[in-house]
Amino acid sequence: MPPVAVVIPAYNEAERIGETVTAALTLPSVDTVVVASDGSTDATVRVAMDAGATVWRSRRNQGKAAAMLAGAEAVRRLDERDHADGARHLLFLDADLGRTAANAGHLIEPVARGAADMTIAVFANRVKLGGHGFVVRLSGAGISRATGWAPAQPLNGQRCLTRAAFEAARPLARGWGVETALSIDLLRQGLRVTEVEVELAHRATGTGMRAQLHRAHQLTDVARALATRL
Repeated sequence: MPPVAVVIPAYNEAERIGETVTAALTLPSVDTVVVASDGSTDATVRVAMDAGATVWRSRRNQGKAAAMLAGAEAVRRLDERDHADGARHLLFLDADLGRTAANAGHLIEPVARGAADMTIAVFANRVKLGGHGFVVRLSGAGISRATGWAPAQPLNGQRCLTRAAFEAARPLARGWGVETALSIDLLRQGLRVTEVEVELAHRATGTGMRAQLHRAHQLTDVARALATRL
C-alpha cells in the first residue's frame, strides 16, 4: 500500500499550524507532511518546519487551489526522490485543525483499501458558522444538479484521494471553488466519492468585515466553478 502524504494549505496560521502538523504526523501510513504557505507574513513557515513539516512557500497569496497544487507537486517530487512504492495518496487538511487532526485517519482507510477514490470529511461536531450558510447551500445544490449526489458538507476541505484521482481533477478550479469542482469532476468521471464522519474541528468564521470579505470571495469562486460545470 502506498504511504500517505498530508498536504496543508496555510495562510498566516502560525497559532495553530504547529499542533496540526504534529497531530498529522501521528496518522497511520503518513510518512510526510507538506505545508504550502500561501504568502504567509507571520511565523507559519518557521513553526511548520519546527514541527517537522516540509514547507513550500509563495511570496504572495495565490489562493487555496494554487496552494493545494503546489503541495501536491512537492509530494510528487518526494515520490520521485524516495522511489516510493507507487505515488503517495494525498490527504488535504486545513491548517487550523490543531490537535483534532490526529482523528483524520478515518479518511485514509477507505482510500487505502481501494473502496473509494476520494473521501470527504463530515465533521461530527459542527462549529457555529458566522454566516448564514448561503455558500454551502449553493455548492451543495450545484453538486446535486451536476451529479445527482447530495453531499452533507460540500465545502469541507478535509479530503483523502489517490494521486490518480487528483490528476483526473486537474486543472483545479480557482481558489475556494476547488472543493465543489473536485466533487463534480471526479463523480462525472465515474470515480468513487464518499463522505466519512470524523471528529475534527476548526476555527469558526466570525461576523466581522474580514469574515464577510472571505465569504464574498468564497461565493465568487464557488459560483465561477459551477458556471463552467452546469
